Amino acid sequence: MNSFRTADSIRPKSFDDIVGQDHLFGERGVVRRMISAGRLTNMIFYGPPGTGKTTAAEIIARGADMAFHRINATTASLSDVKEILGTTDNIFARGGILLYIDEIQYFNRKQQQALLEYIEDGRVTLIASTTENPHFYIYNAIISRSSLFEFKPVKAEACVGALRRAMAFLDGQSGSEKQVSDEVLLYIAKSTSGDVRHAIGVLENAYFSAENEITQDVVDEFNVRIGNFDTDTHFDLLSCLQKSIRGSDPDATVFYLAKLLAAGELISVCRRLQVIASEDVGLAYPLAAAVTRAACESAKELGMPEARIPLANAALLLATAPKSNSAESAIDAAMADVEAGMGREFPKHLQSPLFKGYKYPHMYPNHYVEQQYLPDDLVGKVYYEYGDNKTESAAKDYNDKIKRK
Repeated sequence: MNSFRTADSIRPKSFDDIVGQDHLFGERGVVRRMISAGRLTNMIFYGPPGTGKTTAAEIIARGADMAFHRINATTASLSDVKEILGTTDNIFARGGILLYIDEIQYFNRKQQQALLEYIEDGRVTLIASTTENPHFYIYNAIISRSSLFEFKPVKAEACVGALRRAMAFLDGQSGSEKQVSDEVLLYIAKSTSGDVRHAIGVLENAYFSAENEITQDVVDEFNVRIGNFDTDTHFDLLSCLQKSIRGSDPDATVFYLAKLLAAGELISVCRRLQVIASEDVGLAYPLAAAVTRAACESAKELGMPEARIPLANAALLLATAPKSNSAESAIDAAMADVEAGMGREFPKHLQSPLFKGYKYPHMYPNHYVEQQYLPDDLVGKVYYEYGDNKTESAAKDYNDKIKRK
C-alpha cells in the first residue's frame, strides 16, 4: 500500500463527514447554509494544512451543476489556467466552470489577474485555498470578489473520529484487525497540531509497523511534531507575538518568536515585526522602525538558524521600548474624514507659488509662523495627540515653545 494513500481513500464525501469545521459545515455552518440555499459564490479558503480545504471544495463541486477543474498553483502555469478558461467560449453555457486552485499563493500577480475577466462575467466560479494570510498573497481584486472562510486546526477529539475511520479502512485493506486505544489516537491527534491528513499518515505508518496493537512507543518512532494543539497556528502565534510585544513582556515575546521560527515562519515574522515597530512603538522611539528593518533584512540574508539572532534583537528591542500608537490613531482619524468627503477645498495660499499669501516659515523666528494649513471645514480639527512618553513629550514642549503656548 502506498504511503499516505489512506487519507485520500477515506476523504469525506459530504459535509457531515468533515471534522473540526462546524462553523463552516455543521448543521448551522455558514457555507453549508449558503450552498443549501443554492448560492455558489467565489470563495477563498484559508488556514493550516490538513484541515479540509480541498475536501470541502470537492464536496461543493459534486453538488454543483458545473464542470469542475482542479489545479495546484505550485506546479501549474498560466498556460494551464488559460487552457481551462478557453473552454468557456460560450458565456451562457449551462452550469459554467468551477475552478479550484490549491495553494493559490504560488500564483504571481499576473497569473491571478488573468482570472479576473472570467470571474467578473460569471463564466468561472473560483474556489481558492491557501495556508497563508490571503490579504498578503492574493490579489486584492480577487479578494473583493470573493467570500473568505477560515479553516481552523481540528481539535484532537474531533480528529479521533477521522482516525477511527482510517483504522477501519486499514483493517479492511490489509485483512487484519489491529488494536489501538482511544488514548493513543488522541495522542496522535494532539501530536500533529490539528493536521488531520498528517495524523492519518502517522497512524498509517504506525499500523504497518505494529504487530497486533498500535502503542504510543510505536507512534513515537515516527518523530511526530509535538505542539500546543489548540493555539499553535500561523495567525494565532503572530497575534500572540504582537500582543506580547505591545504588552512589554520580553519573555513571552521571545517564546512566541521561537515557536514561529521553529515552524519556518521567518518571512511572516519579519513582516509582523516591521508592523509592530510603527503600530505599537511608533513615535515613542522612532528609531525602532529603522533598527527592525535592518534586523529583518539581515535575517532574510542570513537564513536560519543564524536569522534567529537579529530577529531576537529586534523583537526584544520592541518589547522593552516605550509604546505609542499616536501615529496610527492620527492617520485613522484623518482617513475617516477623507472617506467622509471632508476637506475637498484646500487653502489657496498652499497650492502654488502663484497664489499670494503664503508665509515661508524659515523667514520667521524659530522657523515658525502661524497660518492656516487645514481646509476651511476642518480648521481647528486635532488628529494627532502627543503620547505620554519622553520623545513625544519633548516634541510637544518644543512645539508649545515655538507657538508661544
